[in-house]
Amino acid sequence: MKKSVLVGCLLFVAAFSNPVWAADPQASGTAQQKPTFASEFDRQLTNVEKQVVGAAEAMPEDKFNFAPTGPGDFKGVRTLAAQVKHVAVANYALGSAILQEKPPLELKGPNGPENITSRADTLKFLKDSYAYAHKALGAINENNVLEPIKSPFGNQQTTRLSLAIRILAHPFDHYGQMVVYLRMNGIIPPASRQ
Repeated sequence: MKKSVLVGCLLFVAAFSNPVWAADPQASGTAQQKPTFASEFDRQLTNVEKQVVGAAEAMPEDKFNFAPTGPGDFKGVRTLAAQVKHVAVANYALGSAILQEKPPLELKGPNGPENITSRADTLKFLKDSYAYAHKALGAINENNVLEPIKSPFGNQQTTRLSLAIRILAHPFDHYGQMVVYLRMNGIIPPASRQ
């Protein structure tokens, strides 16, 4: 059963990547190395990071704290800056659980440290969180991918595979909102530009 779950998860990850088999190693003059958990997760994280950071950077400073106000019920929704900080907090929380260590900074809840308020500091917080997430995913291998570890959310057990999937999938919840915020302000998201 474990192998079928593992294969299913790997197929999920592979579906969102640039296909390894599409490249012709002979054409580039380099031989392809056998993929590893770390290399596959890292490639996926690079794709996620590019989209999320690109969307965050696209919002100008004067609109960085934008949140919709209506029509509709938008009371209490996160601003774009808060979306960015939340993604960074999740990267640190999930990454530290994968590495089985304390986060390198005090996260202060799901919306991040209150002292991070400027656009520049928020973008740095996001980019630093992705560097940490890359480090965490780089530590996953065949021997520890399914090892039971403590979840960063509650007292239950989980695996590094489960946390890696979350670190790759979670940002897209917020990326979708960020894209809407950009478009509401007349900004085409970088991923949609030709």
